Amino acid sequence: MALAPSQYDNNVTNSSQYTRHYVNQNTPVGIATPQGTIPQVPLILQNIGLLKMVTDNNKYIYTPEQLSNCPPDEPIGYGAFGIVWAVTDPRTLQRVALKRMTNIFQNLASCKRTFREIQMLACFKHDNVLGLHDVLQPSNKRLFQEIHILTELMQSDLHKIIVSPQPLTTDHIKVFLYQTLRGMKYLHSANILHRDIKPGNLLINSNCVLKICDFGLARLWDYRDNDTMTHEVVTQYYRAPELLMGAKRYTSAIDIWSIGCIFAEMLGRRILFQAQGPIEQLNMIIDMLGTPPTEGMVTACEGARNHVLRSPYRPPRQDKFYHISQNMTQDCVHLLSVMLEFDPTKRIDVETALNHPYLTDGRVRFHNSMCTCCFSTAKRERMYSKVLDPTHPCPLDPNWEKEISSLSMFELRDKLYKCVTERSQYNGVPLTLNPLSPRYNEFMEQS
Repeated sequence: MALAPSQYDNNVTNSSQYTRHYVNQNTPVGIATPQGTIPQVPLILQNIGLLKMVTDNNKYIYTPEQLSNCPPDEPIGYGAFGIVWAVTDPRTLQRVALKRMTNIFQNLASCKRTFREIQMLACFKHDNVLGLHDVLQPSNKRLFQEIHILTELMQSDLHKIIVSPQPLTTDHIKVFLYQTLRGMKYLHSANILHRDIKPGNLLINSNCVLKICDFGLARLWDYRDNDTMTHEVVTQYYRAPELLMGAKRYTSAIDIWSIGCIFAEMLGRRILFQAQGPIEQLNMIIDMLGTPPTEGMVTACEGARNHVLRSPYRPPRQDKFYHISQNMTQDCVHLLSVMLEFDPTKRIDVETALNHPYLTDGRVRFHNSMCTCCFSTAKRERMYSKVLDPTHPCPLDPNWEKEISSLSMFELRDKLYKCVTERSQYNGVPLTLNPLSPRYNEFMEQS
C-alpha cells in the first residue's frame, strides 16, 4: 500500500541520522518494504551519519519505519590502538562498529601490527571470532595516514559484565567459556596466537553470543620456528608463567592460561592473580600452584629460574580453587586446574578443554539457540551441524609473518593501501567518511 506524503512528513522529523529533501512526485521510483513495494517516492533523505557511499550525492531513499531504527552515531570504546564508534551503514541501515586506527605509520612496528590485524580479520568467519565487515575507502594515496574498519557491533564485553551487579549464573559461565574456547580453537587451527586474551577483548551481544576481538598483538606461529618471540604481551593479570619468566619461545598454551584466569574471574567476580608487578604476579601463581619442578621451567630465563629455586619451597594449594566461589564443583575445579597448569607442556590444549564434561551444558545451550551452524526447521526441529567446533578452512602460512618483517615502512604502506582499496571494491559500493555529519569533527579530533 502506498503511503501519502503527509504520512512520511509526520514520521520523519525526529530522525537524527537523516534530513528531509522533497523530490518531484512525477518521477516515481519503487521502494521495497517488508509489506511490499511502494510505487512512489515522496521524499529523499540526506544522510548526515558518519558513513556515506562514495558513488552518490549523499542522498538515500528510505521509509520512516526503516529510519526509526537509526540511532545517532556515538563513541563506544577507546583502545590502545584505536577509537570505536557505533554507526549506521548507509547501504543497509545496519548498525556496525567503526574503528579508527590512527598513527599507523608512526613507526614500523605500528605499521606491521595494523597490516597483520587487518589481514587476519579479513580471513575470519566464525560465530565466536570478530571478523571484518568492511574497510572505508581512503580519499587518496597521498593522504593515506589512517585506516577505518567496520566490524559487527556488539553491545558489551565480559569485563563490563563481570564488574557489574547483574547476575552471572553457572549457565552463563559455561556458555561464555565454551564460546571462548570454541573461538580459540578456530584461531589456533589457523596458526594464530592471540596473545592478549582478557575479559575486555571478549565482546558479548544482547543474545549472549561472545566474540574474540582485538588482534593487535596477535601473530602467526610455527612450532618449527626457533626465532625469539617477545614476552611483553598479554595484560599482566592474564600472563602465563612462562611469559613472566622470560621465555624466548612459547606456544598456544599462553592463550589457554589466559582463558583459565578469565574462567576463575567469572566464577569469583574478581581477578585471580592481581599483582602490582611481574615478580609479584609470579609469586602469587606459585603460592597457589606450588613451587614448580625444574623440568617445568625449561623455557624460563636463568634469572627467573634462579629466583624461584632460591625462594622457600611452597607446596601446591589447589584447595584454594574451591574457595574462588561457592558454586565450585569437582568438574569445575578439575578444568580450571588443568588450564592453570604451570608447565605449558602439561597444560590442557583447546580441543581437550572443549570436550571436558564441565562444558557439556554450555555446548548444548549454544547450539540449541545461539549458533549459526545449526538451524531449526519449520516443524521446530533442531538440525545440528556435523562439526560443532570448526577449525579454520585455510590455515595461514606462518612464513607470511617473516614476509611482513622483511618489508620496509614504505613497502608496507603500499601493501596496506592496496589491501584497503581492493577490499572496498570487492564488497560492492565502497564507503567513506561523511564530512557533512555533525559528529564528523568530534570523530576526527579524538585520538
